[in-house]
Amino acid sequence: MDYPVGTIDQPPTADDDIGDIDHIVGFHIRLAHGAVYRHFTETFADLDLTQKQVSVLWLIDDHPDIAQADIGRRLQMDRATVMAIVNRLQKRGFVERGASTADRRRQTLHLTTTGHEALVQARESILEHEAWLKSRFSPRETAQLVNLLRRIHE
Repeated sequence: MDYPVGTIDQPPTADDDIGDIDHIVGFHIRLAHGAVYRHFTETFADLDLTQKQVSVLWLIDDHPDIAQADIGRRLQMDRATVMAIVNRLQKRGFVERGASTADRRRQTLHLTTTGHEALVQARESILEHEAWLKSRFSPRETAQLVNLLRRIHE
């Protein structure tokens, strides 16, 4: 029997039964996102960084002197969101803006020493968070999940 909520060993109780919504893929994606986001915020509480801020720091570290527009394109964020994130990171002393040597109209970004140190701490927390998340799947299932999720967002 395929139980909609609970596990094979523990069928759902009347209080757990969510009805036909259990067959809605988007509903389960939302629940999964909520669980992952809650764990992320608990893991990162001491660092006072958001998921988007960490993503921006990481991308800047991987691509020194990247342009803000390229961050938005790669992380699928609108221009205003990227600008607000970069402004906050700059205010905290994590990133610095500069003019592109190739195109003076473009602003480039690079991490400060403080920003790099924050990213090192964030990466440690990410490893903890990823271990929690991946513990629910085998390595093969994790790879399959990533590939399936890419189909949705690419």
